[in-house]
Formats: sequence, structure tokens, C-alpha cells
Amino acid sequence: MPLLMVALCCSLVVLATTAAETERTIDFSLKDLDGKTHTLSEYRGKWVIVNFWATTCPPCVKEMPELSDFHDHHKDRDAVVLGMNFEEIKPSWMRRFMDSVHVTYPILPWGTLPATPFGLVIALPTTYIVAPDGRLVAHQVGPMTAADIEAFIRRKTGAGQSDKPAREHKAGSE
Repeated sequence: MPLLMVALCCSLVVLATTAAETERTIDFSLKDLDGKTHTLSEYRGKWVIVNFWATTCPPCVKEMPELSDFHDHHKDRDAVVLGMNFEEIKPSWMRRFMDSVHVTYPILPWGTLPATPFGLVIALPTTYIVAPDGRLVAHQVGPMTAADIEAFIRRKTGAGQSDKPAREHKAGSE
């Protein structure tokens, strides 16, 4: 099973969000490592980047600094990142791991249940993008950068039309 998880972590599979998915709003509540409850609907008015990851997934760990930079740059304005830990891990181990990496966004333990409010998580990392009105507007299986997310949001909001668009295989695939 761990070998399968590593293979899934390293794969890059791009999936576009269907029109049916964009018509539904999503909500959930989970506690972070400090016991604070985070409810998706509390972030209405902002873009929410929901990233499923695991400590045993090298691409997941590699993208964490990018996601932290994005979160730090946007959290007080227009977007936040929520990290959904997709594994069964002791809280003490998780805290040790979090101390060893630079992550500034909330980490919410999810467990290993592949059925999520967004759909099935089939590989890691998997990132979902929720619009400020609460609609799921995109998802991607595979790593993302802050630049990819920013370009996607610019395209969706119509800001920066002269900016070069993100590569087609990233979250902008619709």
C-alpha cells in the first residue's frame, strides 16, 4: 500500500471541473491541529485553495512552501489555503513534521477516506479551488505553484487580461 501511495503521489493527472460541479456549493467543518474549527463557508468572499496532501508524498511536501507564500500574500485580502492532511498519523508525529517544514496555512486532519465534499481524492497532491461565492470551480491532481493559482484567479476574475495565462495543464483546465 505505501508503494502505491508513492506512485500515486508522483503521478500528474489533470482533471477539469465539469459544469455540474461548478453549480454546487460546498461546506464542511474540521478542526486544525490546535483545535480551532474551520468551516469552509466562513471564508465566503475569498478564494479558497483546498489542498489534500500527505507527509509521505514528496510532491506534496515540495509544493508546501509555494502554497504558504500564496497564503501569506493573499490571506488578508482575497484568498486562503487550507491543507487537508490525507493520512492516519498521530498528532505528535504531525506536529513534528509541521515543525520541520515551513507551512503558514491551517492544516486540517482529514484521514484516508477518499470521498470528500469535493469528490474522490484519487492521488496526491489534489487541489480544489472554491470561488468566493462557495462554488467549486476547478481541481487538479498534481503539484501547483503560487503563480499557477494566481494566474487562474486572474483569468476567472478578468484581472490582468494582458498577463500570460498559466500553462494549460494546471488548475486553469476547465
